[in-house]
Amino acid sequence: MGKLSRSWSLVSSSWQVLRHDKELLVLPAMSAVVAMICVAPFFAGAILASPTTGTAPEESGGFTPATYVLMFIGYLVGSYVTIFFQSALIHAANERLSGGSPTLGSALAGAYARAGHILPWALLSATVSVVLRAVQERTGLLGRLVIGLVGMAWTLVTFLVLPILVIEGTGVKDALTRSVGAFKNTWGENVVGNAGIGLVGALAMVAGMLVCAPIIILGAQNDLIVVTLAGIALAVIWLITVSVGSAALSGVFQTALYRYAVLGEESHGFSADQIHGAFRPKGSRSWLRG
Repeated sequence: MGKLSRSWSLVSSSWQVLRHDKELLVLPAMSAVVAMICVAPFFAGAILASPTTGTAPEESGGFTPATYVLMFIGYLVGSYVTIFFQSALIHAANERLSGGSPTLGSALAGAYARAGHILPWALLSATVSVVLRAVQERTGLLGRLVIGLVGMAWTLVTFLVLPILVIEGTGVKDALTRSVGAFKNTWGENVVGNAGIGLVGALAMVAGMLVCAPIIILGAQNDLIVVTLAGIALAVIWLITVSVGSAALSGVFQTALYRYAVLGEESHGFSADQIHGAFRPKGSRSWLRG
């Protein structure tokens, strides 16, 4: 109960920060739309470049080199677009947590200023994602679970890479090293209990489905097409809203954690006790300031 209470407190504080800059909620939505538009041509090309005979890759000679190249480029483009808008969110969150008043324009300008710094990170992220997925698809159930855990560990230890890149403008190698160090020294065994934003987001999605599902079922059972479509539309809108809100909240919290763990600064909207209680630092943070 203590962990759940602390998670709710952190989410509430993140939301209070977002209340001052509601337009920043647009960034995750823009990210999804732009990523789909940019990635679609590459994956469409990958499908067209794939063998057309047989029912499976192994029956038709496997994927062609062009398929793999196009798929990787698609992953890279999608990764870069996503990271770019995440960078914009982090830049804006850092400005707000520093006491400033960010705008959508200043957020995008901040990300654009770091466009060169985030490109290597996008390349590394895309490469790791492709390799993990390729290995996972070629293993059994146990292997998939192990690779899934590896992917989760990668996400956790690189959690602060992007704030370091965006706010400080350092290189990927330095940012990755310091992020791993911050993870070891500030998260510890308490990381699972502090996945509050993800937990609240999941609960919100479940709650939305509990409301929308009866509407959809009622419409389907009584051949009420309008009611069924309305229920489906409501469910889609709710899922998108929760996903956008969760992404924005995560960006604010990610930035606040960076300011605390790396810079040793308290952020506006977060008390020192909230951050300290959630992450329980085990040692000095001075070496992380680089």
